Formats: sequence, structure tokens, C-alpha cells
Amino acid sequence: MLERVLLLTLVLSFVIAVILSPLFIPFLRRLKFGQSIREEGPKSHQKKSGTPTMGGIVIVLSILFASLFISMRFLAFSQEIALLLLVTVGFGLVGFLDDYIKVVKKRNLGLTSKQKLAGQLLIAILFYFGLRQMGLSTEVAIPATSLSIDFGWFYLPLVIVMLVGASNAVNLTDGLDGLLAGTGAVAFGAFAVLAWNLELIDVSIFSAAVVGAVLGFLVFNAHPAKVFMGDTGSLALGGALAAIAIMTKLEILLIIVGGVFVIETLSVIIQVISFKTRGKRVFKMSPLHHHYELSGWSEWRVVVTFWFVGMVLAVIGIYIEVWM
Repeated sequence: MLERVLLLTLVLSFVIAVILSPLFIPFLRRLKFGQSIREEGPKSHQKKSGTPTMGGIVIVLSILFASLFISMRFLAFSQEIALLLLVTVGFGLVGFLDDYIKVVKKRNLGLTSKQKLAGQLLIAILFYFGLRQMGLSTEVAIPATSLSIDFGWFYLPLVIVMLVGASNAVNLTDGLDGLLAGTGAVAFGAFAVLAWNLELIDVSIFSAAVVGAVLGFLVFNAHPAKVFMGDTGSLALGGALAAIAIMTKLEILLIIVGGVFVIETLSVIIQVISFKTRGKRVFKMSPLHHHYELSGWSEWRVVVTFWFVGMVLAVIGIYIEVWM
């Protein structure tokens, strides 16, 4: 029975996204909510200028409707679902404001870094106190061992770092058609399996809703993309991924399951440090996916390769948790 509910959640979220996307794309185009392409980015991306963005609204709405409907119809609306939606919708709202400023105010940088961080901090703190009210442990388990570390009050900074860090790491990965939607589906699919294995049914249901939403969005976001998710989608997905890792008490395993996002972020950090200290670039351009683009790889080849790497890392993460 519960397995069918999990599948139904994924299918329902997918269908909602597939239905909403064709409705939103013309609407966004009429409002002239088109993507502004950075001049310093790959020249081949200039032709994408004007492609409707803020499609992340579709992803957030699909997750919201599917998870609420399934939880109320077959289970019960739980604190877990409420907190996961708080993070997803909250981070999505921060991303929406960022996108809105970019496309309407014509400021390519959107919100200032301080404004964006303030919004993320507020949501992370609310999420933390929600966790504490639920009685969630402040211990962090070390994968493949029976060891754990109790962070105590330092668990709050950890939650903040994870939510803010993951949202920004996922945001960096959203640079090619279908790249984030595909890698995101893989990572959330892995956590759906892991949460199910831990008998955290609500968290598994929510993860399945995210998988369905991003796969439905991918139908229109695959190369050549008809719509981009923008920060509305990428920040929401990053926050949701970290929140799920925290709720499943698989905080460290997030580094493996979300390894593609970690690698993308490290490539940016390495590039910046190298340029500031040595005046030289390690990569032709960062994040890493742009390096391969400028090395002659087609956009589709880069995306599929990153999807495959994400799948390998997801399988490794599941293996470590379930079988080791």
C-alpha cells in the first residue's frame, strides 16, 4: 500500500508539472520574464537570452500540491511535511524575489548577497527551532560506522551552513539546459530510497514529490530549454535537499549523494583562490560544467555526463547507508 502511495506521489507531481509548464511558459513570455545572460559567460549561451525564467514556480507548486494532497489523503499532515514545505517555499520565495529583480528591474545580480543571506538565515533558524520542537537529535552519525558526534547547540550553525550552502551549491549547478533538473531528480530519488529504508514515510513521500516535479519540469527544460527554473527553483531545491538530509540524520551522506553540487562549488572556490593568489585560472571557466563546454564538449554531452556521475554517487550513498 505505502509503495503505491510513494509511486502515486511521484506520478501526481510529475503530471502537475507537465500540465502547469505549458500554461506558465506563455504567461512568463507575455510578462517578458526572460533570462538575462551574463556577458562573461560562454558566448554560445547568448542565444538563450530572453528564454522565460522563473519556471521554478512550477516546481514549487507541484511539490506543494502533491505532498499536501497525498499526506492529507493517505497519511496525515505531519510536522515533517510542514517543515520541509517551509524550507522549500521559503527558499523558493527568496529565489523568486531575486529573479523578479533581475527580470523586472533589469538588475542582472538580483538581490544583494546580504539580502539573500538574510532571507536564507531566517528560514534556516525557523527550521531549526521546528526540528527542536519535534525532538530531533543533535547528533550527527558518521556513515559506515556506529559512531556519532553530538553537536549540542552547535547544531544550529550546522543547520544554517547546510541549508545556505546546499541552496547556493545547487544554484551554481543550474547553468545548462536540464543539468540541475536531472541531477536533482537523482539526488532526491536517492533520499526517497534512504528515507523509506529508515521508515521515515513522510520524508520519503516529500522526496518523491520533488522527483516528480523536477522530471515534469525537465520535459520543458531539456536542451533546447523552453524555460529556465531560475533562482526560484534552484534555491528551493537546494534548501529542500539539505532539509531532507537533516531530517533523515544523514547530514554527512549529503556530501556524497549531492556530490555533483559539491564538485561544482569546489570548482568555483578553487578558481577564485587560484586567480586571487597566483593570478592564474585552473579551469577555463567555472563552475566546472562551463570548463567542459569551453573544452569542446556539446552542452548535451556535459549534461548527460554530469547526470551519470550523479547516479554513481547516489548509488554509492545508498550502498554506504543501506548495506555497509
